[in-house]
Amino acid sequence: MPKITIAQNILAANDTIAQEVQQSLATHGIRTINVMSSPGAGKTTLLERTIARLRGEMAIGVIEGDIETSADAERIETAGAETVQINTRGACHLEAHMIRAALKELDIAHINLLFIENIGNLVCPSEWDLGEDLRAVVVSTTEGDDKPAKYPQMFAVSQVMIVNKLDLLPYVDYDVEKVKRQALAINPQLRIFQVSCRTGEGLDAWCEWLVTFANGKS
Repeated sequence: MPKITIAQNILAANDTIAQEVQQSLATHGIRTINVMSSPGAGKTTLLERTIARLRGEMAIGVIEGDIETSADAERIETAGAETVQINTRGACHLEAHMIRAALKELDIAHINLLFIENIGNLVCPSEWDLGEDLRAVVVSTTEGDDKPAKYPQMFAVSQVMIVNKLDLLPYVDYDVEKVKRQALAINPQLRIFQVSCRTGEGLDAWCEWLVTFANGKS
C-alpha cells in the first residue's frame, strides 16, 4: 500500500503543475501536442517534415525529450523550429515540471503550435499529463502490428494515431487494417493518419489537420 500512496502523490503533484502549464499556454494562444511512440518509430523525422511544410504558415516550437544527447533537437532546429532540449539522464518519460522549466527557454509569445517529443516508450509517458491539449501516438510499419493490443493504455489516452513508414509496407509483414481495428477497439474516437515521411504520402492531410487544430477548430 505505501508504494501505491507514493505513486498517487507523485502523479497528483504532477497534475497540479500540468494544469499550470496548460493555463499558461492557453493564455498565449498556444495549442500543444504530446507526441509519443516507441524508439525508432519516426517521431523526429515526422516533426522535421511537418515543420518544413508549415514554415511560413505558423510558428512552431518543439520541446525535445531524450534520455541523452541533443542530436534530435539539433535536427529540429535545422528544420526551422525553436527548440529546447530536455535530457532526463535515465528517466523513461517527461514530467510536467520539466515542461514548465523548458517553457522559460522558449519565446512563447511568438509560437502558435508546440510539440512535445516525449521519450521513446509506449508505457510510462501515457501516465503523465504534461499540460498538453492533445496526445498523439506514432506507430511504424517496422515495429510489428501488435502495438495497440500490447500497450492499450497508450492508445486509450491518445486522441491521434499516426501510422508511419508506409513506404516500407512491401518489405515488412505489417497489417495496417489490423492495427487500426485494434486501436479503434480500444479508443473509438481515435483520429488516424497514415503517412510516409520518405515519400510524403499522407503528410498533406496531417498538416492540413494541424492548421485546423492550431486555430482551435479541431
